Amino acid sequence: MVYQLILYLHIFSAILSIGPFFVLVPMTKKMKTAENEVLLAYLSLFKSAVGLVKHAGHVLVTTGVLLIWQSAWSWTTSWVVMTIAVMAGSVFFLARAFSPVIRKFQEQKLSEEELIRRLHRSVWIYIALLMMMLWFMVSKPVLW
Repeated sequence: MVYQLILYLHIFSAILSIGPFFVLVPMTKKMKTAENEVLLAYLSLFKSAVGLVKHAGHVLVTTGVLLIWQSAWSWTTSWVVMTIAVMAGSVFFLARAFSPVIRKFQEQKLSEEELIRRLHRSVWIYIALLMMMLWFMVSKPVLW
């Protein structure tokens, strides 16, 4: 019963970690034609989505550790190692890809066009990283 609850929380936090970014993709397209006040509202929403993803990531990591601890999987299993490696990269990427870019825009060190281009590209890169992790966790490939 406890294992199923942890698994449920793990899957739910994975959804919360990935889902907001699929909303941000069309939003970055709308940002191209947005007036200044609307653009600022979009940026605020962007920051909120990234904050949600960060907190969901904490739950995701915690429940992932508990699931490995409660299961027969080893920390040296290839899919576990690869998931951790991609996760480490995604944490570094998340820290560098969004908040600093938005901050540079607010400090007027980036043009609107450059801001939107960077955010749009970063959203897709982050989605790719998350989908890679999801693939490792779901398919559990034996790589070595």
